[in-house]
Amino acid sequence: MDDRLSKEFPIDWEEDNYVSRREFFKFMTLASGGLALGSVGLAAWSQTKRGEVRFEPARIAGMTDVEVGGSLGFSYPRPKDICILVQPEPGKYMAFSRRCTHLSCPVNYEHDQKRLFCPCHNGAFSIEDGSVLQGPPPHSLPQVILEVRDDGIFAVGVSHGADHS
Repeated sequence: MDDRLSKEFPIDWEEDNYVSRREFFKFMTLASGGLALGSVGLAAWSQTKRGEVRFEPARIAGMTDVEVGGSLGFSYPRPKDICILVQPEPGKYMAFSRRCTHLSCPVNYEHDQKRLFCPCHNGAFSIEDGSVLQGPPPHSLPQVILEVRDDGIFAVGVSHGADHS
């Protein structure tokens, strides 16, 4: 039976290991095209809107813990996620991730400039929505969604910034 198969399907084993130039370039063209399509797909996916993500509410401050023009650091939703709560004007509270979207340096609140400033590379973010005002940061700061209640200020979720919401 083996003899019959070898007659019907003759294989030249020396030629079998040989890859022609045409086959090689065909493979390389298909592989390059696949990588290019994958890169375009990944880039398109990264620009999609992500919206809000809700987490378990967490009390982050009392109503008198942050003075007007002041700020308070806190962690949300996980202990390693550093954030900043600010009160730019009486009764108005805003909170953002404290990690700059450039190289994760901590941002500081500058009340007189009405911005969050990253001293590492002079990046600045709007206090209104976390959007980039200047410098190298590629994206807005994620904004912490707040609820003000009688017993304090609560973080209830995260929005992925003005350019991703």
